[in-house]
Amino acid sequence: MSKPAKDYPRTPDGHFFVSKGRLWRCTDLSLDDSTRRAAVKALMQARRAVREAETEEVTRAARNQVDEAKRRLGERGPIWWDDGKPDEGGKHPRNSIYAGWWSSLSPEEQARGDPES
Repeated sequence: MSKPAKDYPRTPDGHFFVSKGRLWRCTDLSLDDSTRRAAVKALMQARRAVREAETEEVTRAARNQVDEAKRRLGERGPIWWDDGKPDEGGKHPRNSIYAGWWSSLSPEEQARGDPES
């Protein structure tokens, strides 16, 4: 996703957005539009398959497809940036290298990414 669907706070370097108080990796900014669209389509189909799965085996296979699509998007797996910054995914921004940026946001901006802020 080149821009999160909701207006979540996004780190200045474009690596992460904040939702539910955690940093989530953004889609690889270098992906061309057709590659990104194909991966998003595959992700949506895989998520639908997870929802509709009726057996554990089918659910597992569908979740593997979700993982594969997210890796194609750069949201999982090796980091897609080369500026030397670490993968801070899963952390609260105040406990990451983005603490200064997070503290500079207004309370309203923080609330968009962390309703408990």
